[in-house]
Amino acid sequence: MQRRRPEDGASTRLQQPVTARPERRPAAAATGRGPQLRCRAAGSGPSAARSAARPGSGTRRRVRHGIGRLVSLTVALGVLGALTAVPALAASPRPSPDPDVPMGVTAGVAVFDRSTGRFTELLNEDRQFRSASVVKLLLALDVLWDLGPGYPVPAEDRARLEAMLRSSDDAAASHYWSQRGGSLIIERMVARLGLTGTAPPPATHPGFWGYTALTASDTVRIYRYVLDSAPAPVRDLVMGALHRSTRCANDGYDQYFGIPSAFTGPWAVKQGWSGFTSGGCTADAGTPARVAAPAGAGSVHDARKPGPSAAGPSTAAAGGGVDLVSEALHSTGTVGADDRSIMAVLTLHPDGTPYGTAYSRLTRLVDSLDVPGAQRPLGVRFATLGSGVRVRAGATTDSAVVTTLPAGVEVLVTCQKQGRRITDDARSSDWWAHLPQYGGYLTNVYVDTPSDRLPGIPVC
Repeated sequence: MQRRRPEDGASTRLQQPVTARPERRPAAAATGRGPQLRCRAAGSGPSAARSAARPGSGTRRRVRHGIGRLVSLTVALGVLGALTAVPALAASPRPSPDPDVPMGVTAGVAVFDRSTGRFTELLNEDRQFRSASVVKLLLALDVLWDLGPGYPVPAEDRARLEAMLRSSDDAAASHYWSQRGGSLIIERMVARLGLTGTAPPPATHPGFWGYTALTASDTVRIYRYVLDSAPAPVRDLVMGALHRSTRCANDGYDQYFGIPSAFTGPWAVKQGWSGFTSGGCTADAGTPARVAAPAGAGSVHDARKPGPSAAGPSTAAAGGGVDLVSEALHSTGTVGADDRSIMAVLTLHPDGTPYGTAYSRLTRLVDSLDVPGAQRPLGVRFATLGSGVRVRAGATTDSAVVTTLPAGVEVLVTCQKQGRRITDDARSSDWWAHLPQYGGYLTNVYVDTPSDRLPGIPVC
């Protein structure tokens, strides 16, 4: 089958639809990626040229374990030992492909397997990114830190924390930022958790909690604290909320990019985005209520970038090297039974990148990683066309609207069925694609395919 990028829009068509690309597996993929890992020296092997040509790809490492390979590797290293000072595992060629980091995208990646105590992926793991809403993990932990030893959480705080962690509520984050000392929160949590690459927002933007500097490795440290060291009431509240993250954030963004799109459950996520324009995601029935923003907190918004009036043309430099201009999209959390793998995938996209495009690119990057315990969904991904495209409960416009897709986003399709004929410009079709991850249907008119039926997709 072919893996494509599709869009289901109701109006404006995108001028540059994404090209199709082959779909991977299905069978072997169900368990993650395979039982063994290898590691290669940075810059060695045939993939070095690809990594060098990929902006932001940096140094990436994988470690695979296998008795037979380990024996062979040990013998080889014994021969090489007198000739080179390269670390033991560095000379091993890595047969699996590089992470799918698109041209122009900068990525910081860390994947930690809690079952083995080892990292399976590391790429630019100590590079600082602006945190966007991922910093809400630290805000929540700072609130809960002071409630021990019994950790009774007042009802008002529980509602704020639920909204902030499950649906990325900005007003709740702004409330805690203004009430608990702003940058002092970050300084406290850095000391408490032993974070090495986390820093408060730059002095030029003291109220922008989303401009906190964060690394992929520190994000893994945060999750490891929550899962392995935090008191049970803290762990249960935080992870319980993240396991029930809603598709629609309280600002109208679809936050199921990356981990939720690449894997089936169980997973838990805290996502982050900054600099994009989107919205239109229909609120889930279980989305926590919005929290009223505190007075004077209007400038604190993780999806907003400072314009020239705020910092001038040197906005990136104002962050002490942290890029505050490029669009940021981050997917962090856990994957697998008992939260086996911790993931942190932080990305920057060229200024002006549409949200749907970044959403799909990040999902493909996450899907390309070695994630122990992960389960990948069946189906074929297609690109969509247009903006304002709606997913409906049935194969007709008379059925309820499930949600509105981000323009240009890829969707997973498992089958198609005939329904009401839809005509738009020169395209017309009575076939509708079933989108299992949305629980609805999308007219094939807005799927990027040359025919009215999707090739290789069975009838529902």
